[in-house]
Order: sequence, then C-alpha cells, then structure tokens
Amino acid sequence: MQAPPRAAGIESGDWHWKVVRTFCRQRFGETLCRSSCLNYLHRLGFVVRRPKKRLLKADEARRAAFVREYAALRVVAQLTGAKLFFADEAHFYADADLRGKWVLRGEPALVDSSSPRYGEKASYYSAVCLETGEVEYLPLDGNSTAETSVAFLAHLRARHPEPLIVIWDNGAAHGGEPIRTYLATPNVPLRLVRLPAYSPDFNADEHVWGWVREEVTANTCFGTAARVREHVDPFLAGLATRPAEVTQRCRTVLQARADALDAAEATTAIVQHAHHAPHADAVPTLALV
Repeated sequence: MQAPPRAAGIESGDWHWKVVRTFCRQRFGETLCRSSCLNYLHRLGFVVRRPKKRLLKADEARRAAFVREYAALRVVAQLTGAKLFFADEAHFYADADLRGKWVLRGEPALVDSSSPRYGEKASYYSAVCLETGEVEYLPLDGNSTAETSVAFLAHLRARHPEPLIVIWDNGAAHGGEPIRTYLATPNVPLRLVRLPAYSPDFNADEHVWGWVREEVTANTCFGTAARVREHVDPFLAGLATRPAEVTQRCRTVLQARADALDAAEATTAIVQHAHHAPHADAVPTLALV
C-alpha cells in the first residue's frame, strides 16, 4: 500500500477496495467483500487523504541553501527597515472549483454548473508580507507577462515606499527586459529574489490563493469572470482587516526551516549573503537583480 498497485503486479493507478480484493485473491487465494477490505485497511492504520504532489525535480541542496539565504534576508530586512513580500499570480475560473463537501449519507455530492468556457476566468497578482500580515493585490487582464509584472511591482512600490524584497518563482513573466529596465530606474530600492525551482511550498502567497478557493470559489459556478471578480475582490480587500490571520495561515515550511536554524548557521548565512550580494549605491544591502 506504500507503493502504487503496479509494484504489486496489479494494473491500476491507485489503491481502492477492489484493488485490495484483487491483491488478496492473487496473494492468498481469498475473495473478500467490500466491507472486509475496508475493515482490513482501517485495522492496518490506513486512512483516505487528498494527496499532494512530491516534485521529483526539486533540488534539495538548492532548497536548503535558499533556507539559509531567506534567514539572512529576514535579518537584512530588519536592519534596513525593508519589507519582505512573497508574490505570485493565480487564476479563478468561472466554472465550479470542485472540493470535498458534506452531504447526507447516501446522497450524491452534486454542484450546479452552467459550463462556462475554460477561458472565462479572473486573474490576479498578489503579494503577502508575513511580518506585517499585509496583502496587496492587482487584477490582471489576460495572461501575465513581464510588462504586467512590472505594473504589479510599480503598484507594490507605490503603496510601500520603504525598501522592498520581493520573493517569487521562476515563471517566464518574472524576468525579461521590461523588468530589468524597471529595476534600473533611479530611486527604486527593490530587490527581486527567485525561489528555487519546483518549490511552490516555499511561497507564502500560495496560501492566499488557497484561502480564496476555500472560502470564495469552492463548489460555486459563477458563470462569468465578472461575477468571479465581484466575489474575489471583496475577499482580498477584506484581508487588510485580518493581518494576524494572514500571518498565521500563510506561513510555510520555509519559515519553519529558517526558524530552526541555530545561531551559528544564521550568522554564517548572513555573512555569506553580505559577501555575495551585489552592490547598490542607494541601499547597499538591497541590490537590484
């Protein structure tokens, strides 16, 4: 049960009671009923859980190095008065976002849908600061590009005049000439930091999007992108009154690992960060990258 059924010689994508019955028949020559199969699974300590992807392309050495870098960035932010933001984009489709729901025993779990086209969606940028619990967002028309990323960074800078450190992933829209040009603008104390590849679990902003899907779009077909925005916009705006909850809900494994670094490791990370950080005239510890 800890491996796919194919490892036991059974052609099936996942374990369920019928696969367990097939296994017992092949291995022991016994044919069990459905309830017996489920009882054996429960007695052996198995439960049903929604799985998460284990990204096999993630480089654990780079992830560990980034934990140390992030620990250093937090100290740098404290010393310079900078704010650390985790940023990302997300799309909310007009059709129902199916999630588990409570229904009466024996009743089907059904959600009404008007079958809107797949392209009917509301897209957003957002960024979350775990130290203050602030969430900034910007509606996005169409797909994200380097130009729209610049627009969001400018939006973020307009609302936060202090130096900023923005951490985001390696998406194509997070690089390119428009972003390099923007970073070269005088008096823009902004540093961009890339997460290690295949590490969405390090991005605190992913929890903002999961929160929206849990409380706003779950099992609801809005039909049009405009109606999606009518519900998502107020929720995102309302997070301004819930900073403590934002801080609590948006913590990731990255913060836990950074907190677990002992003093010696943290000091080494800070020294290495200061040694390798590129120079910036206005704010030496906040280099333009």
